[in-house]
Amino acid sequence: MSLECFDQEVFNLTNQELKRQCEGLEMIASENFTLPEVMEVMGSILTNKYAEGYPNKRYYGGCEVVDEIENIAIERCKKLFKCNFANVQPNSGSQANQGVYAALLNPGDKILGMDLSHGGHLTHGAKVSSSGKIYESFFYGVELDGRINYEKVREIAHIVKPKLIVCGASAYARFIDFAKFREIADEVGAYLFADIAHIAGLVVAGEHPDPFPHAHVVSSTTHKTLRGPRGGIIMSNDEEIAKKINSAIFPGIQGGPLMHVIAAKAVGFKFNLSEEWKIYAKQVRSNAQVLAKVLMDRKYKLVSDGTDNHLVLMSFLDRDFSGKDADIALGNSGITVNKNTVPGEIRSPFITSGLRLGTPALTARGFKEKEMEIVANYIADILDDINNVNLQKEIKQKLQVLASNFIIYEKAMF
Repeated sequence: MSLECFDQEVFNLTNQELKRQCEGLEMIASENFTLPEVMEVMGSILTNKYAEGYPNKRYYGGCEVVDEIENIAIERCKKLFKCNFANVQPNSGSQANQGVYAALLNPGDKILGMDLSHGGHLTHGAKVSSSGKIYESFFYGVELDGRINYEKVREIAHIVKPKLIVCGASAYARFIDFAKFREIADEVGAYLFADIAHIAGLVVAGEHPDPFPHAHVVSSTTHKTLRGPRGGIIMSNDEEIAKKINSAIFPGIQGGPLMHVIAAKAVGFKFNLSEEWKIYAKQVRSNAQVLAKVLMDRKYKLVSDGTDNHLVLMSFLDRDFSGKDADIALGNSGITVNKNTVPGEIRSPFITSGLRLGTPALTARGFKEKEMEIVANYIADILDDINNVNLQKEIKQKLQVLASNFIIYEKAMF
């Protein structure tokens, strides 16, 4: 029996979401369109199999086939990131980070991460997350120019003397200097942990500096710029750290791994290892640079005055409207983005003075520089007259026509 016949309510909502994704423009920097082949294996028979443990060391029988699948995912991940060890079992980036902390730290140990309001992530020590509750967290940030001041990071590290330093961000538009972070970590005797969830797809394509060999341990999601399934991974070149990571993930914080997702990770990694992937990643950066240039030409302030990666962070500190206002206006026009805090923030995290925009999803649809220039100018048009609802409706119709030339999925994947 088909889903349409069995549960028409969910079937209809799924198709509504398909329509939304096809007709609108997805510009949330952490979202992307995965491959149909990835979705195919995620909906496969593999979802039925429990496989607690690791390949050839399972606590369940009947794991001969899934052992091979997980080994393929591991080997492809190691090849992709040019590392000696990979754990492909984390269910998310947040759980991957939790696993790293559990492997290397004891409750109450000090960690130093990027401030959430400056572009960091909840799991980098934010007080509302477990990383800020279990461990004693301290923070570095960016200057008013939107860039990390590595000398200030060094000063803070020498004062705090953390056991672990986290580098990586969810809203930082510039290259991260992993070598400088390792220098600082070595000076204070800390582990260096690189969370590259946002930039992993650029890293493996050579479009962003590599965290190896500088980081002791690296985590990432497998979606975002990697375009794989929703999930997490952890990598290292240190044999002792590798053993601790495996124990921390299972039995430490997870039970049976999601074998259908691990298989989907393997499929995604195969795409990431292709020459086609390098072309895609290069286009992601090129599109982001076009987006940044047009917005700056239209007199909008960007944090750090541009971008080196897949995203731009707009600042409205000089405007009468907020990030939330901009988010709503663009949403009404068929452009999905997210409000974001900015350096020098004057509003609450629920309102914000900024907006984060990314190019991975539109690039996956086939958008190039010409289309990004069109979209960027529409964004500026909307924000220039932010309360003009009629203009928003008009632009939404125009963008639907544009989007119809770049359909990512012909039908829902059931």
